Amino acid sequence: MKKLLILLTSIFIFSCDTNEEYEDLNRDPNNPTQVSSASLFTSATKSLFDQMESTNVNTNIFRLFSQYWTETTYIDESNYDLVTRNIPLNHWSEMYRDVLFDLKDAKVLATTENQKAMISVLEVYTWQQLVDTFGDIPYTEALIGSADPTPAYDDDAAIYADLLIRINAAIAQFTAANVDDYTGADLIYGGDLNQWKKFANSVKFKLAMRMADANSATASTAVQQAVTAGIFTSNNDNAILGYLSSTPNTNPLWVDLVQSGRSDFVAANTIVDYMNTLNDPRREFYFDDNLTSGYVGGPYGDNNSFSAYTHVGELMHDPTFRGVLMDYAELKFLLAEAVERGYSVGGTAATHYADAITASMEDWGVDSSDIATYLADSSVAYATASGTWKQKIGKQFWLAMYNRGFEGWCVYRKYDAPTMNVAAESGLPVPKRYTYPLNEQTLNVTNYTAASVAIGGDLQQSRVFWDIN
Repeated sequence: MKKLLILLTSIFIFSCDTNEEYEDLNRDPNNPTQVSSASLFTSATKSLFDQMESTNVNTNIFRLFSQYWTETTYIDESNYDLVTRNIPLNHWSEMYRDVLFDLKDAKVLATTENQKAMISVLEVYTWQQLVDTFGDIPYTEALIGSADPTPAYDDDAAIYADLLIRINAAIAQFTAANVDDYTGADLIYGGDLNQWKKFANSVKFKLAMRMADANSATASTAVQQAVTAGIFTSNNDNAILGYLSSTPNTNPLWVDLVQSGRSDFVAANTIVDYMNTLNDPRREFYFDDNLTSGYVGGPYGDNNSFSAYTHVGELMHDPTFRGVLMDYAELKFLLAEAVERGYSVGGTAATHYADAITASMEDWGVDSSDIATYLADSSVAYATASGTWKQKIGKQFWLAMYNRGFEGWCVYRKYDAPTMNVAAESGLPVPKRYTYPLNEQTLNVTNYTAASVAIGGDLQQSRVFWDIN
């Protein structure tokens, strides 16, 4: 059964209205009393999806960092200018304030163990996203509100270790009883606890694989536990949100690509060139065939003419296009890596790799015969494709994460593949992290300074702990 959740308009609109009203409250985060746990859970879920789906250059430029898209008139962000629009602060605030604070308050008001477990899964997902974006961040002293306005930063590797503990606790917390468990408020799985357990184990699996270069022993144990307990087994398990056709419940992509009336993005030559070389059948879904000369990507970071280069695909102009937090293709690529590392997960790297590509293509609607042709190409087939296992997996993993810019950026940093372009105007390489929000330098200066020293400087090329090579 396809897990594209058909949302009830009344539930979704309620969640949006709740979010707006809740932000206006002068609230004490330690004593939430104004709204229900269910509405807070819904609000946090939608805020998380919206932030990860958005392509607004003030809040989310991950599709640019992963060089899937590039800009036209204004090219600051594709040249890695994070300061002018204070992008790190906007992302930081959204994830802390509108996701983690609401989840924390929802947990205080939750009435069942299953509700608390579901909240914990999204909390772990969000914390991992923040670590992967910034490195060291406020964690143990975060979310205290006015009680501690200047929280200390925690070591990123230590946070990951604690996230494994938290996801294990969440997995153990799920009960067999499916009673009053956010069925109406759960925008991802509609209260299906079996799906939530798979999602929880998949989050654990992803956490472990991300840290594999830094702590292989811990990663191996956690990976094997997650696989035994049950991770995603098909696209039916994907953690997705189905958007609606009218505002304010459309996919944020539609807001930025259609409603805005702007023409700010074209496909980047980085991805278009790779896909052209491989004759990748996803091109007709990823891109618009708006040129007579085929697919032509704009030089990354250059001042590109909108009419001269390939446009973003029509699917992403659909207001109901689904949002994705995690999918089966992602898990299959990680399984291929796990086999190469000698972890006991079953199967072969080649099979998992082919299954991952297939899952991606099926999710986008590629015909089965085109999938078979692609997999048989000697430049794609695992046995004959060029490069190390990291380069083979990294390249195809990156191609599959199109429209999931954050994951594409993480794939590039972890696998050092594929080769990216330097930004045309600034001449800068792809950043390794977001720099910290500017206001941390003035409002939390002591802890900001300590964190900056700990990570080797608050620089774009300082590495998150798992980015070893």
